[in-house]
Formats: sequence, structure tokens, C-alpha cells
Amino acid sequence: MKYFQLFMAVFAMSIIFIACNTQHPQQMRVQNDELETTTADTTALGAFNTPQTSTEKNEQNKAEDKKQINQTTTNNIPPYNPDWNKKIIKTADIQLQLDDYKKFNTNIRSSLKNFGAYIADEKQTENDYRIENLLTIKVPVDQFDNLVNSFAGNGIKITEKNISSEDVTGEVVDTKARMQAKMAVRDKYLQLLKQAKNMNEILQVQNEINNIQEDIEAANGRVNYLQHASAYSTVNLNYFQYINGGSADDEKPDFFTKLSRAFSTGTSVITNLILFCISIWPIILIIISTVVYLKRSRLKKPAKV
Repeated sequence: MKYFQLFMAVFAMSIIFIACNTQHPQQMRVQNDELETTTADTTALGAFNTPQTSTEKNEQNKAEDKKQINQTTTNNIPPYNPDWNKKIIKTADIQLQLDDYKKFNTNIRSSLKNFGAYIADEKQTENDYRIENLLTIKVPVDQFDNLVNSFAGNGIKITEKNISSEDVTGEVVDTKARMQAKMAVRDKYLQLLKQAKNMNEILQVQNEINNIQEDIEAANGRVNYLQHASAYSTVNLNYFQYINGGSADDEKPDFFTKLSRAFSTGTSVITNLILFCISIWPIILIIISTVVYLKRSRLKKPAKV
């Protein structure tokens, strides 16, 4: 009986031990499954929230700093407000070689009206191989570029084009300030003129007023000139055409051409001299008659004994 109880006790302990060993792998398996699930979830989240490396962070910080600098710089740049009170004198020197001088000469005069321009000066010259014209054109400053760009087309070659500008805003402002100062001084002298007690004082004050008035008028004239010059730009247009088979070589001839022209010039000088002498034949006749008369008078005088 004692052995039987001992056997039953050992058998029960064996069953319990086997049961514990059977449950432990299952629990381990469950724990491993949970760990794998947790790891998979962490990996999946890492795909969306991957920690940035130091290099990536530096690049991102640089990009953000650059964006911030650009935004700050853009905000600091003031908006462009054109200063319409600026006084700028523009001048253009243009030379054109034409295939049809008469056609261009006619068209240019009619086209200037479209730009509100006018001809201030004109000089036309012509020789044996070239005909040309020089126009000084005044055009409103807002039409300056349009007029300059209009000198193009078939049969027109631009051989020279120079454009210059001069900002005279400072001179205008300075001259106006000086003029206002002169006017203030003149007003004070006018008050002194009312307080003058005798003719001498009146003359002295009036003389000063006249001098100041001359300076004011000179300054006012200078301001008006600068304002007109800046309101109307200047275009010096020189256009020409070679005629009678002439070319650019005729303007820079070689030695033999110069020699031929020298002979021609000498012949022309002699011809002109002969024609001049013929034109003053009465004077020449009087001179010859006078010389002959004086010689005969000397021959008729008796010799002294």
C-alpha cells in the first residue's frame, strides 16, 4: 500500500511535468508570434517614419535656410517705382546707305509725323559719285526708341549707329534751388527798396535787384532748355546713296586715281584763271595802256646837258 501510494505520487508528478513542458512551447510560440508581429509593425511604420540621418538633416536645414533667405531677400527688395521726374537727354547718331535716295527722302518726312517728331536742321550735299543728306530730328523721349528702330528695311544698310544719354536731373534740381534762393534774396532787396530814404540808396538797391534778376532769368532759361532737351531727344540722321557708278572706293582712292584727279584739278585751275582774266579785260587794258604811256613819256624827255 505504501508503494502504491508512492507510485501514484510519482505518476502524478510525471503527468504534471509533461503537461508543463507541453504548454511552455505553445506559450513561447505565442510570444514569438507576438514579437514577430510587433517587429513587422515597427518595420512597416519605419517605412513611413524613417529616422533621418545627419546628412539628410543638414541638407534639409540648408534647403530651409536658403528658402528663408530668398524669402527675406524678396521681401526686402522695394517695388520698382519709375521716377518720371528724371531728366535724361538722349542722342543718336545714325548713318544709312540707301539704294533709293529719293524714295527714302520722301518717306522719312511723312513718317516723322507718326512719331510726333520734327526736323530741326537739314544739310544736303552732292558730288560726282555721292548724294547725301544730314537731318537733325527732334522726337519726344517716349518715341525715341521707336523712331530709331524704324530705320530699317529693304535697300537700307545701317553703316553707323551710336546712342548716348545724359542724366541732367541733378543739374535741374540744383539750378531750381539756386533760382529759388536768388528769388528770396530779391524779395528782401525789394523790401529794402521800400525803406530807401534817398536817391543814392534807391539806385544801389535797384542795381542789386537788376543783377539778381539777370541771374534768375539765366537760371530759368537753363532749366527750360534742359527740360525741353530731356522732353525731346535728338537724332542725327545721315543717309546717302552712291550715284554715277560710285562706290566706297571713290572715297578712299588709290595713288593713280589721286594723280588723275590732280591733273584734272590743274586743268580746271588754268581754265578758271583764263576765264577770270577775260572777265576783267577792261582792267587789264587800262593797266597795259598806262604802262605804255609811262614808257613813252620817259623816252620823250630831253636828255640833260
